[in-house]
Amino acid sequence: MTAHDSHLAAAGAARQSYGRLLALLAASTRDIALAEDALADAFERALRTWPIIGVPENPQGWLLTVARNRIRDLFASAAVRTAAPLDLHVAATLDDPDPDAIPDRRLELLFACAHPAIDPAVHTPLMLQVVLGFDADRIARVFAVQPRAMAQRLVRAKRRIRDAGIPFHVPTRPELPARLPAVLEAIYGAYAIDWLDQHERIRESIADEARWLAVLTASLLGTEPEAWGLAALLTLGQSRAPARTGTPWPALDEQDAALWDRSLIAEGEAFLRRAHALGAPLGRFQLEAAIQSAHCDRARSGTVDRATIVQLYRGLVAIAPTAGAVEALAALTAQA
Repeated sequence: MTAHDSHLAAAGAARQSYGRLLALLAASTRDIALAEDALADAFERALRTWPIIGVPENPQGWLLTVARNRIRDLFASAAVRTAAPLDLHVAATLDDPDPDAIPDRRLELLFACAHPAIDPAVHTPLMLQVVLGFDADRIARVFAVQPRAMAQRLVRAKRRIRDAGIPFHVPTRPELPARLPAVLEAIYGAYAIDWLDQHERIRESIADEARWLAVLTASLLGTEPEAWGLAALLTLGQSRAPARTGTPWPALDEQDAALWDRSLIAEGEAFLRRAHALGAPLGRFQLEAAIQSAHCDRARSGTVDRATIVQLYRGLVAIAPTAGAVEALAALTAQA
């Protein structure tokens, strides 16, 4: 086992499981910075020891064990210094993690990051970094701010979570409407950031993980139209991933529709019908999903209904006049 092989294995574990591992650790400690430090120590130890002992059969489990032991040692040291007993609830949780609970814990952390005690302006950036694994520099570019300023915002938010003892659990039903938009924006933002990288392994990247989180969120809430709209949008978008080859990717109209994933198209259409059946409010994600549905219909019909797409973009611009939607509508109108 070479150092290069170990580095590749560690990088793969970080790409696939960083957010899940961090969510599990933070759910127990309510200290995101502490969980991040412990996980960083685990990755550092992996890079030192894996070239010698080989990559473990379960790299994610190895990293989780090392990180939780690091946290337990820190808690024990603090207990000795202060002559205070170790929090047995935290210790028991760390000693007996439930791997099946990791996806739910990750979703819980998303909702925790949208807690009203945290500055709303940092809700989405906090989720993008802590739960979905993007660094402060990358997030800063998306929000058009200086990396240093974004890093400072994130540090303050994490301290607020720790100092206020904000719990990591799914809010009660009355609390959901206020928090859901930020959660959906973060999931969509993760998909968009990764999609814009235009790499050919997008089906194995955070983009597909974002789709999975969108479907999980919609399924958990059940009756939120916009949650189902986002699930439909990302599923329909990912259905075209097999045709995105080369750099840059071929334009949508130039993609070979025969390569599109028909099963994902059918799944996305089912999500969109579910959103429509739930009724108002009609939101941005439902309209964007409807636009994607119209494009994906080319796989069935061989043609594109541009008049319908223009009409949908007009509706989208009316309720969510983002720069991208306005530019797309202008281009479509010019073509027509």
